[in-house]
Amino acid sequence: MPPTRFNPVFDALPVTVFETMSRLARETGAINLGQGFPDDPGPEDVRAKAAEAALHGWSQYPPMMGLAGLREATAAHYARWQGVSLDPEREVMVTSGATEALAGALLALVEPGDEVVLIQPMYDAYLPLALRAGATPRFVRLGPPDWRLDVDAIRAAIGPRAKAVVLNNPLNPAGAVYGREDLEALAGALEGSGAVLISDEVWEHVTFDGRAHVSALAVPALRDRTVKIGSAGKIFAMTGWKVGLVCAAPHLMRALSRAHQFLTFTTPPSLQEAVAYGLGKDDAWFLDARAALGAKRDRFAAALRAAGFAPLASAGTYFLNVDVAPLGVTDDAAFCERLAREAGVAAIPVSAFYASDKVTTVARFCFAKHDATLDAAAGRLAAFRF
Repeated sequence: MPPTRFNPVFDALPVTVFETMSRLARETGAINLGQGFPDDPGPEDVRAKAAEAALHGWSQYPPMMGLAGLREATAAHYARWQGVSLDPEREVMVTSGATEALAGALLALVEPGDEVVLIQPMYDAYLPLALRAGATPRFVRLGPPDWRLDVDAIRAAIGPRAKAVVLNNPLNPAGAVYGREDLEALAGALEGSGAVLISDEVWEHVTFDGRAHVSALAVPALRDRTVKIGSAGKIFAMTGWKVGLVCAAPHLMRALSRAHQFLTFTTPPSLQEAVAYGLGKDDAWFLDARAALGAKRDRFAAALRAAGFAPLASAGTYFLNVDVAPLGVTDDAAFCERLAREAGVAAIPVSAFYASDKVTTVARFCFAKHDATLDAAAGRLAAFRF
């Protein structure tokens, strides 16, 4: 007889809005600007390195912490780009994607009864993973148009049972980027607590207008209490590769590595070899990739304005948000369903990134698409009658 009860954290979860909107796009033929992945297959030289390693390299278990070459390349890359000094042996680990890294961090650091501070809007995995670890969530709400980091609210949410604060910087879905001043203020809010900062920095290379990403590890007051999480899939615009890069002080890494050991244990060595190669690419490649995405952002923002929409500023990530309140919209989920069915363009309601006190007047579009796709979507939106 099959079981009748399952883990309530996951059993109670509804179908995600990403699944819903992607299904609706398939059913209606809508252009899918909902899910955040590029049309492009990614840099050919990096993919060629993976193919070469798969054919001619090692196919058995690599070291649990990751290939030495990738850990060294990660340390060198972050030293070059973010001024962070890391010991590749004791402070760098490779995981099967950033989501595994997030799960491992929460499972390693949090005990039942602890509290975890979650900043809304938030990546949809944060809350179920925190609940599965036994944590009680404490929410801090950010809102449009600037999505300012509310350090006072974060400080108020950090109680005596707080074990972790989760920060996404740059912030998906808002497109906000938090700099050194914000991070130093956040360090002040954490001072005197035992909370660890889980800093989800997967969008670190997707910043625009000359902005340089500042890692939480580069802030001295945060250095020994931060778990930095990066993603090769985001760095190289190959989201299916699922290679996560975790950096933390040795006392934290010991706990993180034990959780990783009993989750995925390791990550395909061919992908690790290719990522190590990719991290060593010339600075110009990374800057050109940012410029190309920034041009797409500007192209689509101009088209949205011409179509009568009000795009909000996007300083990073693949996403451009539209404030639909001026259109008289108060239910972004219903509005996005209308867009898919009537305009033929799928977007994501930003209310889906909140667990409470939701912002319900913002729709998120992914602009990491071919120009022809963006232009076709803009044409459909221009013809849409609100």
